[in-house]
Amino acid sequence: MNFTRKELTLMMLYSPGSRPGLIEALKNMRGELTKSERGLRSLTDSVLDKLAQITDEEFDALPLYPDIDP
Repeated sequence: MNFTRKELTLMMLYSPGSRPGLIEALKNMRGELTKSERGLRSLTDSVLDKLAQITDEEFDALPLYPDIDP
């Protein structure tokens, strides 16, 4: 599954470390969005759709926390 840079960033920000936990966190966050936050809602929906299509093992292999040089 290919995730965009924006999708990976959203996942990094909300991930508690597991695919099921991230799905729950994103659903909770999505429920707090206002009507004016259509872009974030669309991005969140895309991530949730893709997360439903991968396994926990595939999630664990994603580069959510890349090394950042100082």
